[in-house]
Amino acid sequence: MERAVQRRYLGLTAAIAALAMATTGCGLIGSDDPEDVTLKFVAADYNLDGGDNTKQYWNKLARVFEAKNPHIKVDVQIYSWDDVDRKVSEMVGSGQAPDIAQIGAYADYVASDKLYSVDQMVSIPTQANFLGPLAKAGEVGRMQYGMPFVGSSRLMFYNKDLFDKAGITRAPKTWDDIAVDAKALKAEGVKTPFALPLGPEEAQAETMNWMLSGGSGYTDDIGAYSINSAGNITAFSFLKDKLVTPGLTGPVAPGKLNRKAAFESFAKGEVGMLNGHPSLMKQAEKNGVKYEMVALPSEDGTARPSMGVADWMMGFKQNGHRKEIGKFLDFAYTDENVLTFADEFDLQPVTISATDEMLSDGKHAKTRKFLDTMPTAELYPVGKTSWAKVSESIKEQIGKAVEPGSTPGGVLGALHREAVATDSAE
Repeated sequence: MERAVQRRYLGLTAAIAALAMATTGCGLIGSDDPEDVTLKFVAADYNLDGGDNTKQYWNKLARVFEAKNPHIKVDVQIYSWDDVDRKVSEMVGSGQAPDIAQIGAYADYVASDKLYSVDQMVSIPTQANFLGPLAKAGEVGRMQYGMPFVGSSRLMFYNKDLFDKAGITRAPKTWDDIAVDAKALKAEGVKTPFALPLGPEEAQAETMNWMLSGGSGYTDDIGAYSINSAGNITAFSFLKDKLVTPGLTGPVAPGKLNRKAAFESFAKGEVGMLNGHPSLMKQAEKNGVKYEMVALPSEDGTARPSMGVADWMMGFKQNGHRKEIGKFLDFAYTDENVLTFADEFDLQPVTISATDEMLSDGKHAKTRKFLDTMPTAELYPVGKTSWAKVSESIKEQIGKAVEPGSTPGGVLGALHREAVATDSAE
């Protein structure tokens, strides 16, 4: 009897030991050891001069993060703004969604239940630190899914030397002033008196600049699309009749001119005026171009809101890496990292603490003009699930509004009808 009990005791001991090995060793079931995870991260390229600073920034940040989190690797992929939204859409459509994307729109992925909400990923301090208007713009149905990454507002830049040579002694305040100044610049031999980038890279931004300048916008006061409003048609009629038709927008047709090329021309001293964001300051200064910045004039000189833009960070559910995504995003949104990126590309931070730090730093005196406009800036209707498709249509079609043989009202009307139909179908 004693031997039987002993055999049963030894058998039980062996079973417990085997179970302990199974549950603690080699990452088997029940292991407390974290699994190795690779996050696929797709981001947009912010380089204006063809360099690889964006890639370098994210690769360096990823390596520092990996050193702090040895079980999480980050695979960084960078695409141009011409391609990044389409690339992510294709990845999602083929069942190969990235874990994290930093692109131009998020709401269409919310509609198809592809994204984690922000509170499912990041810590409370990170979420609470976003600037209020930008955080709200990241909401769908009062739940935040899009995290603003960097922001920027828009001002009109003008070349001081070219203005001086043309005898222009003050900044334009009205649309008529722009037309008169552009004629004077052309008479002085300026290659592009006013650059009007309505090409596919960022035509939706240039379009919104002029819509706001005309007292309207993409949507009305209740959030419905108003692309063919009277104010928008008036703005594009001015562009066509007073700038494009008289040959004051340069050798490249507006519908073919991308923002990047327009910025490069301004930085070479070939452009008299154009709408720009903070990155253009460093690009111009690098080449010794003297410039000033003012709010885009309105038809009668009335002050209008500037356009604000926030690019968006989001986390996809497909691979189930919620905790790992959150860890990476908490790290990416520390003040040090936010300010490093904003400094590198002359953009505006999207967090309260980083904005306060930038405002208190004297080296950002010029950027203050942009920072001051953000509280009243108007953003794209990014909370509408239809916006991504509407934005793509605008990029493809809006250049036609100022082409010979077309009418602004006709092009804007077609875009409006398409936007309403897309919105209704969502």
